[in-house]
Amino acid sequence: MISIKPDGIDRIRFSTMKPLQTLPEAGRYPCDQAAPTLGDKVRFLSQSASYSSAPAPVVTRETHMSWVFLAGNRVYKLKKPVRFAYLDFSTLERRAAACRAEFLLNRRLAHDVYLDVVPLTISPSGLAISGDGPVVDWLVVMRRLEENATLEEALRGGWLKPQQVDRVAARLGAFYAHAPRVQLDPEQYLAGWQKALRDNCRVLFDARLGLPQGRVERIAQVQRGFSAKRAALLLARIRARRYVDAHGDLRPEHIWLRDGVTIIDCLEFDRNLRALDPLDEIAFLHLECERLGGLWAAERIRRHLARALDDDARSGLFLFYRSHRAMLRARLSIAHLFDANPRTPEKWPRQARIYLELAAADAARLERLLGDGRKARPSR
Repeated sequence: MISIKPDGIDRIRFSTMKPLQTLPEAGRYPCDQAAPTLGDKVRFLSQSASYSSAPAPVVTRETHMSWVFLAGNRVYKLKKPVRFAYLDFSTLERRAAACRAEFLLNRRLAHDVYLDVVPLTISPSGLAISGDGPVVDWLVVMRRLEENATLEEALRGGWLKPQQVDRVAARLGAFYAHAPRVQLDPEQYLAGWQKALRDNCRVLFDARLGLPQGRVERIAQVQRGFSAKRAALLLARIRARRYVDAHGDLRPEHIWLRDGVTIIDCLEFDRNLRALDPLDEIAFLHLECERLGGLWAAERIRRHLARALDDDARSGLFLFYRSHRAMLRARLSIAHLFDANPRTPEKWPRQARIYLELAAADAARLERLLGDGRKARPSR
């Protein structure tokens, strides 16, 4: 069971937004128009004439779950009508709820970036943004940010300064201090770790993917050993009420460094996946910074937050969280190949192997810390 305190985010209302409308049945559109397809919506939103400001050519980008349209100084996000094991955007009502959640949750760390949720409507003259006809979809509206100002770009470009890293750490520390506390059921919590490990192994052991299965098994052994030997430590974090409604996807590409620190793109579609120990979330950011060549920055953030997050290096918890995150990222990377038409299919095996290397290094350090005494077998 996961519950959020009643004074948390769920009580905030969208007082400035129009009430949700219901998608008309097929054939009930103006002049018996057919229901617009996703392709119709993407084509319309890709045209500069569709926007009141008539911006320069619109930049259109596709992600796994959305289409994003960069129009002048604004960004419009259209969620795809997709259904996966971990989310369901298949109906208008579900996409509307997801847009509202994205707007509200992201204003915690980017209040001046997430501006509104507006309807995409249809009339006899066609599609319109915030028109008078029936609603056929919803759009999240954002202020457009400078694309080369992220923590990822700073790490890749070598221009990241210690003062910027300190500001990131301070922003996150303040966020975690005020984030709503989350109450977890201890039994379900430990079962969740075991399920996550099984899910990771189930995908990564698929022989068709050609990943080093010996390495995967060794990582899994160490993670299983830690969760068994240090179960009391994991449960103590619950009793100490350290879990919060966190960001959920804290990667360097989501952190903007200009004009202070702005953090976007939190995981909005499942609050259970945002119910995190902040130390786990910082371990994920630490992992991603190292992957980009910024271990010094990762360590600086960790040191800055160590006391507030009760990060005792001797416990091995940080390494456990990091190793798990790396294994999960390997699984999510390689799982793109299961899509009917995966984009950039050559990218995902390479990325999965990088994450497995990081997970294996963390697992080896964790094994030594646990004093297992067994010599790690070479991975294949």
